[in-house]
Amino acid sequence: RCSCRASGGGLVQAGGSLRLSCTASGFTLNYYVIMWFRQAPGKEREGVSCISSGDDGSSYLVPSVKGRFTMSRDNGKNTVYLHLNSLKPEDTAVYYCATDLSAGMTCRPVHDMRVWGTGTLVTVSS
Repeated sequence: RCSCRASGGGLVQAGGSLRLSCTASGFTLNYYVIMWFRQAPGKEREGVSCISSGDDGSSYLVPSVKGRFTMSRDNGKNTVYLHLNSLKPEDTAVYYCATDLSAGMTCRPVHDMRVWGTGTLVTVSS
């Protein structure tokens, strides 16, 4: 059975940093495009970023987080990271990793995801 677990969330002041981890079991993360989504209270789940499959390591981040967030992968740990820097109160949300089990470098929408990680809550205080 394929599953992912997201961790690393917490309470941080505006301007602070966190590192979120997405660790998989039952499949190899490097084979697939991995995405991060977030859902703020009362809002729909939205895409944040994705990282390509394979060793390319290319990533895409939505404009609202570009320049502040980055993605990386540790193949030895079968883990993908989302590095959150210069956090703002509007970044407060539950963050989820997910994959549609496709290869390449295409960020896909929420409804295409086939494997979801557990969420991790990020709270940014002003």
